[in-house]
Amino acid sequence: MGLHRVHERIRSRSDLYLKKLFTLLRQESISSQNVGMADCANLLKRMMEEAGIRSGLIETKGHPVVYGEVNRNDSDFTLLIYGHYDVQPPDPIEEWLSPPFEPTIRDGKIYCRGAGDNKGQLMAQVLAIQTYLDEYGALPINIKCVFEGEEEKGSVNLASFVQEHRDLLKADLVYTADGPSHESGQPLILLGVRGNLKVELTAKGADWDNHSGNKGNIVPNPIWKLIGLFQSMRDPSGRVLIDGFYDHVRQPSDLEVQLLRTLPFERESIAEQIGFRDFDLDGETYHQRLMMEPTFNIAGFHGGYSGEGMKTIIPSQAAAKMDIRLVGDQDPEDIYQKLVDHVRKHSPEIEVKLWGKTPPSRTPADHEMVPIIRKAVYKAYQQEPILQPSLGGTLPDYVWTKIMGSPSIVVPYANYDEANHSPNENIKMENFFNGIACTCHVIHELGEHAKSRKGSVGHE
Repeated sequence: MGLHRVHERIRSRSDLYLKKLFTLLRQESISSQNVGMADCANLLKRMMEEAGIRSGLIETKGHPVVYGEVNRNDSDFTLLIYGHYDVQPPDPIEEWLSPPFEPTIRDGKIYCRGAGDNKGQLMAQVLAIQTYLDEYGALPINIKCVFEGEEEKGSVNLASFVQEHRDLLKADLVYTADGPSHESGQPLILLGVRGNLKVELTAKGADWDNHSGNKGNIVPNPIWKLIGLFQSMRDPSGRVLIDGFYDHVRQPSDLEVQLLRTLPFERESIAEQIGFRDFDLDGETYHQRLMMEPTFNIAGFHGGYSGEGMKTIIPSQAAAKMDIRLVGDQDPEDIYQKLVDHVRKHSPEIEVKLWGKTPPSRTPADHEMVPIIRKAVYKAYQQEPILQPSLGGTLPDYVWTKIMGSPSIVVPYANYDEANHSPNENIKMENFFNGIACTCHVIHELGEHAKSRKGSVGHE
């Protein structure tokens, strides 16, 4: 069965599908401010039911999860689709060229908060299910949908939700459409993410700031305490010196190394994007560092006077915020404890505060699901997709691979310049409609895989 009729149906319904997307976009859902969350969850539930997806709200300690399913048979192949209905605050409002919650089309793009992240991509999934059901009367596989309302807050309750509902959520594959596609315009398939450990280090001296002359050499300066600690943590080449930091860094497989070598790379373009003209890495090293190696980043450092002019003081306190990206089998709890042990050994008076932790996640590049999704994406776009072993950033992908034990694949539908989290967030109309078609192809190819698997079992 070809899918040409699906593409025709999407084209014929383009106005209707845009109207549905615009309805969801107009509904504010700012999770960090608890603005419109309940209304948006209920709206999404109704829209999923209209699409033929049996849906309901499942409460969490925070905002509810909108859960839906189209179930054929419990023994059939099951795909779980993940997304989120919450959005970032629209600030600064004055930088928007049109109202942030009034979808506006300019030059083939839909501008609105949530257009790319993640309502546009989420609705592409929902409308793909509706399109497939309306065209063929049934799906070839089971589908479950989990749309959370706290991704923009760090998915603080997603892990406990998944743990509590593991039986309900059991699936053969988790599929996510989130984030921007590749800058080259080629479709992108992501097989993992780096984890993240966020900490703050605070050093204290006297009870208040002191005159740097009258009390110089008498009162200790907490900034120097932090500098000394950091010098004990990292050598000049960038290697982290905390005992055991690299113990569980999973080395890339031969296939992953091969993929790193084939990823597009334009040194001048990257140098311009990051604003660092001295950038001189080759492509393989760049991708190896970005996806397969942990980081040890100081995100902010503050102490004493940093305003205009001079103020001659010995500050009473200094603090540094760090985000440490983790890879492979590194456990953020383990790394946090090793960091704390290092601080206790070298500077026990410095306080360590944990701000958050997310484990890394990676689905092996040779997993049987990868070529199926690759084939589906190719058929949808008529273009060979880029297969990337990991994202440099962090998503809550571990809840699927580590808590549920399911493979997880991310295929971004939004354009590279979607400006997610920024003013004038957008999604190209072309990307929205292509996303609907892509999900239809994913459903179809997984159905073909499920049929062949059943056939081989029956033959045996």
